[in-house]
Amino acid sequence: MRVSYFRRTDNVKRAMIRIPLRSITLAALLAAMLAGLPVSWAEAQTAVGGPMQISWEVRNRFRLFREERDFALHVESARSRSVLASEQALELQSDGRGWARNTVNRLCIDLAGRVNEPCTRDNVRESYLTPVDHPVVVGLTGPVPVGATCAWSFDDGEGPQASTFDCAEPVNFRARYGRSTIATVEVSSAEGSQRLATEIAVRDIFIAGLGDSVASGEGNPDRPIALADEGFCFRYYLSAATAQYYRPSRAGYKGGRACEAPDFLPVWQRQSALWFNPACHRSLYSYQTRTALALAVRYPHIAVTYLPLACTGATIADGLFGSQRGRECPPSKSGSCPGTVNGQIAELREAVTAAKRRQPDRRLDLVLLSIGGNDIYFSGLVADVIVDNPTERVLFRRSGVMATVDDSRSVLTRDLPQGFSKLREALKPLVGDMSRVIFTSYANPTLAEGGAPCPGGRGGFDIHPSFNAEPRRLANVSAFVENEFLPQLKALALCGSGILCRDPRGDAMTFVEAHQTAFASHGFCARAQTDPEFDRECFSAKGDSFDPDIVTAANQPMRCGRSAGEYRAYLPRARWIRDANDSYFAAMTYPEGLPQQMQPSDIHDATWGVLSAVYGGAVHPSAEGHAVMADAALPAAAAVLQLDAAVSEAIPQPVQPIERR
Repeated sequence: MRVSYFRRTDNVKRAMIRIPLRSITLAALLAAMLAGLPVSWAEAQTAVGGPMQISWEVRNRFRLFREERDFALHVESARSRSVLASEQALELQSDGRGWARNTVNRLCIDLAGRVNEPCTRDNVRESYLTPVDHPVVVGLTGPVPVGATCAWSFDDGEGPQASTFDCAEPVNFRARYGRSTIATVEVSSAEGSQRLATEIAVRDIFIAGLGDSVASGEGNPDRPIALADEGFCFRYYLSAATAQYYRPSRAGYKGGRACEAPDFLPVWQRQSALWFNPACHRSLYSYQTRTALALAVRYPHIAVTYLPLACTGATIADGLFGSQRGRECPPSKSGSCPGTVNGQIAELREAVTAAKRRQPDRRLDLVLLSIGGNDIYFSGLVADVIVDNPTERVLFRRSGVMATVDDSRSVLTRDLPQGFSKLREALKPLVGDMSRVIFTSYANPTLAEGGAPCPGGRGGFDIHPSFNAEPRRLANVSAFVENEFLPQLKALALCGSGILCRDPRGDAMTFVEAHQTAFASHGFCARAQTDPEFDRECFSAKGDSFDPDIVTAANQPMRCGRSAGEYRAYLPRARWIRDANDSYFAAMTYPEGLPQQMQPSDIHDATWGVLSAVYGGAVHPSAEGHAVMADAALPAAAAVLQLDAAVSEAIPQPVQPIERR
């Protein structure tokens, strides 16, 4: 016997909806729900003019979020705004602490990257990859008669479920996956009766995110590091024990801060920044997450099932196809750390296979992809630009950490085309049509006002004494990225400019580059009077932000005299690219994912001192930068998914009974 969605009641003013095994008291949730509904429904309640009609939308339709309040936050901030404007509004609202700092603990994916099956969303246990139904809210919009009562009926082919309510009350029910529901309502008032009907069909869109550090959101931890007032000691390379320098310490760290007082790594790691997947530095701020979330916010009749798999450091060979080293491990009770991350293609194939096993008609609708930067040694190019001390340059060159433009150019022309060809062959069986792969290109991170390369210097990079963005090397890298790397990526994605594809038309990905122009004035060197006060007072354009005296710096490393804890990673800035100072102040990542021969000997080691500044996201987009990328990717994704096709909202005349199944 099928349980009814509704319980009949004679008191239509205080009706309650019964969902099978999941009762919700409508009166208690009504105010909160209306506050969180998108403009498409909530504003229509009070719209003047137009016919009365049935309106509906899916609740909490970004299914990665377990709680509707997190989705409602984005619905509210997105009203008539771009993703960038929404992000900036949320940054100010959170006082720069970031909207994701609490949401990160309320996801359907755990910190190890495993999907929670089932996932309890708003007190309802759901299969994440293969939902059987979706929560829907239905109501009347337009000129609803005051005091009218509504006799509702919902029929998905297994018999109508009916109940009567005050027409001012929205109605909640769960719409079956893959099945249309005919909603009808008889509106009765002193003015007479009117019958309306509409079809409710929720489209659940399955989106996967693949790629490297730009795809994962590197540089933007969901909960940034908290910094202390006092300093923490680092050593110099190949120097005497007295050759030391101090930078801000982690708040809450109780161990040895002096170089002569080493401590165990687990003690230090208790105060780490938090990522929703530390091994891959996956962040809710990534453009891929923001694109999937923006689709859910903008289109009220869909649900978005998003599977984030991108991993910082990934290349096509090591990351997409093969396993790779994890970036870092969070402290755990067991103390164990796997150290490696499975290949993303294999993870995606396994997820799609499992979903099809439970729902044969389930398919992967969209892949968001950014890859190629690590394949051409981009991080090595960054190191070549900013590491200026001769000793560090020799050591980094020998260990393979640094790369030249010639090194990158060789890989770009010799190896990357073969990698893309292999990637196409792997993705095609998963998505069918390669246009469903949205390849979002990189932005040139080195451009200043007017599109000229940043001038270089220590500004933004004085977190380490040996850093200096050397102007000549910086200009060479900027020109290579702009004139060779980005055009070649476009050709590889679109099968253009002589790139060989088996089927040039059918193998072309959907390519996104509209954001590149916007980034031209927002590189890592951009500064403005609207930047946060801390940045303007404490991050010197000349590169002398920190006290070089190890005696005074041990207690106050900032020359400006302010607490490093005042830095806010998520406030609007002119630069949409993290510089090395940002990377340290936001993430301060300990380099656990490096090969064993490069692992620091202790937490004051010189290698850790260099990499703490760059390993957590230097020369990567900020949250604002990712929002701009999402603004560019969003219309492309909507077009591929055909989400803007007009759909009739209401059927004003009686409909024939639907056929029983």
